[in-house]
Amino acid sequence: MSSLPEAKTNVLVTGAAGFVGRNLCIELARRPEVRLFRYDVDSESDELHRGLAAADFVLHLAGVNRPKNVEEFQLGNAGLTQEICSKLVELGRTPRIVFSSSIQADRDNPYGQSKRAAEEALQQYCATDGRTCVIYRLKNLFGKWCRPNYNSVTATFCHNIAHDIDITVSNPAAVIELTYIDDVVSAFLSELAMERSNGCHVADPLPSQTVSLGNLAALIRSFRSHRKTLQVPDFSRPFVRALYATYLSYLPSGDFSYALNVRTDDRGGLAELLKSPSFGQIFVSRTKPGITRGNHYHHTKTEKFMVLQGRAVVRFRHITGGDVLEYPVSGDEYRVVDIPPGYTHSIENVGADELVTLFWASGVFDPDRPDTYRMPV
Repeated sequence: MSSLPEAKTNVLVTGAAGFVGRNLCIELARRPEVRLFRYDVDSESDELHRGLAAADFVLHLAGVNRPKNVEEFQLGNAGLTQEICSKLVELGRTPRIVFSSSIQADRDNPYGQSKRAAEEALQQYCATDGRTCVIYRLKNLFGKWCRPNYNSVTATFCHNIAHDIDITVSNPAAVIELTYIDDVVSAFLSELAMERSNGCHVADPLPSQTVSLGNLAALIRSFRSHRKTLQVPDFSRPFVRALYATYLSYLPSGDFSYALNVRTDDRGGLAELLKSPSFGQIFVSRTKPGITRGNHYHHTKTEKFMVLQGRAVVRFRHITGGDVLEYPVSGDEYRVVDIPPGYTHSIENVGADELVTLFWASGVFDPDRPDTYRMPV
């Protein structure tokens, strides 16, 4: 006997084509247990009615923040929220509502006033038992797909710097508080499984990062210059990882790749790939058949060799004497050779074709203190 299909959770997202909506709907659409209803400013009015008639959850993201006139704040924020509440009462339905409000709701400006009025409409709606709503007062958001040169300084900085367009920082000391889009999406998705009591609740603030406009601009500019300096950002900071991902999302589609600076001689070529004070540097070399690289040792610096193409022999000898050690390696297997300090070492291309080797060094090369001493193996 065949089993009945599992019931799906119906989710309506208003503002589905906006910055938060696009990111959220991508994740919701991946979930087989979710039936997704989308509503945005270009949708037919009956799509909102159809979504509300089916929804177990309403993720209400739609709103106005850059209107042509001030009156549109109330119409697009408070007015739409009141319409949603009225339609749910008319339909006799009580889905949980998750509302994306703003920290501006506590401020006396037209946008903040309209968001506060929307919150009050939800509070009034939830005054009747059995209705549940949670309000997220979001801070300045950033992440992929945010519209630049609109109302997000982070999106504008990332887009313009990625496109080599000048930016203006009128007050570098001004401080803003930023929340990453993935944290917003994660919080909203968690509402689908979270148990909440009846009534209207204000959610705890989402993770955020405080940064000055000057430091924000400098950090994004460093991402742009990375292709020349090869210096990797400090990815130990989650904010930097998120901001770098955001910056890359604004690269022109024809600018995803870039060339490295290759140093060539009669042995072949060598190019540095990445550098960081915290993990050292990575570089790659091409070596002609019969050529040997190395024949030097280090006191503190350590290295790792991995042959990607061709055949080679890595040789070692302790600098105080002893037998020569040999490690045959080839691109046929992923095998790493550690280079301990105090051993002079070399790598010889023993194949008939070009040898391609990936190297890692524990420190960025310093010409004033190279910690590299010539000695034949």
